[in-house]
Amino acid sequence: MAHTTSLAQERHTRQLGNRERIVLPAELRHRLDLKQGDRLILSVEADGTLLLPGARALAQRLQGMFAHPAPGVDLADELLADRRAEARQDADADMKRPGRDSASSTHRE
Repeated sequence: MAHTTSLAQERHTRQLGNRERIVLPAELRHRLDLKQGDRLILSVEADGTLLLPGARALAQRLQGMFAHPAPGVDLADELLADRRAEARQDADADMKRPGRDSASSTHRE
């Protein structure tokens, strides 16, 4: 097994094994804190590069993207304002439908 390490990246050369499986080296599994049953996400880039981030690492990266919104921005308030605006638009569209008047828009049982 060839193994090269640099500050920017680690490379491990592996051979496709029995039943067409790739075994990750123990040192790599330990370094990435991979455990039996962990999910890995395989993605092939346009240039053929295979990426193999662990689901846990990917989730942490995504959480970091949303951890610090712009200063003064409250995401919950923005979401509520968007939903209210959509509800107003829906109500306005309902009122403009042919055959609708204020008497027919009242719910009767």
